[in-house]
Amino acid sequence: MQSKLLWTILLNIIITLSQAVGGIVSGSMALLSDATHNFSDVITLVISYIANRLAYNKEQSIDKTFGYKRAEIVAAAINATILIVLAIFLLIEGIQRFSHPRKVDGTLIIWISVLSIVLNTISVLLVKKQAKNNLNLKSIYLNLFSDVFTSFGVLVGGLLIKFNGLYILDPIITLAIAIYLFYMSWGILFASVRIIMQFAPKDIDISAVEKAVTKLPSVKNIHHVHIWQLNDQDYHLEAHVEFYKNIKLSEFDEICERIEKILLEKFNIKHSFLQPEWNRDDPKEYIIKD
Repeated sequence: MQSKLLWTILLNIIITLSQAVGGIVSGSMALLSDATHNFSDVITLVISYIANRLAYNKEQSIDKTFGYKRAEIVAAAINATILIVLAIFLLIEGIQRFSHPRKVDGTLIIWISVLSIVLNTISVLLVKKQAKNNLNLKSIYLNLFSDVFTSFGVLVGGLLIKFNGLYILDPIITLAIAIYLFYMSWGILFASVRIIMQFAPKDIDISAVEKAVTKLPSVKNIHHVHIWQLNDQDYHLEAHVEFYKNIKLSEFDEICERIEKILLEKFNIKHSFLQPEWNRDDPKEYIIKD
């Protein structure tokens, strides 16, 4: 995967340079906005590449017991933040240009847009497979996928500018790119922040976890439950488990294995820490306000 990211970085550098030069020469704000967009891609791809290496090549240690498994989530949050800031910048520039449209070179816009479409499509295909189960790579995939459409929009605008003289389309395309960038990035940023803040995964109902575990005959209740994501794949749970009677440690081990099986099969929770209790005087709500 790392070699594919390197190729994607190289392709986006080529796209960015061609669009920047073309935007300056042609006078197209839409082309420059797409160049700025792709420059942000280069930055985010480099961040993602570093995060990917940290996440998979660095083992846990005494001072880093989880290793760098959350590095990709941090990278996804940074990527999305960069895109949101960029979208706001493009909105401002697009509105200003909309008030004062300028004459631009449609032919140059057309050729550079075609180049961008081809190279962005190759980039999308390079990361598509791994993006399904990785939030960081998903942010990259969605970003590159949107690049294809934004470049296609710039191409259509270039054609209309060249053959119909519709120079007003240049700032309109800029505004459309900005709005789409903001919409696309907000969901990724929100999902990343949820993981960083250790919120419970949206697809897990804690009350359903409680009901599933307490179906075991010896379990009286579970309480003080915390469920969080280490990254977009690893779900963790910690909880106090109260029993009806004073069981042996060997019995707890057997019940613990059954609970872990339930958690994995029904809720995809792969890691759990269970504290056994019997007749202990503490709050029994499954969510405790610490």
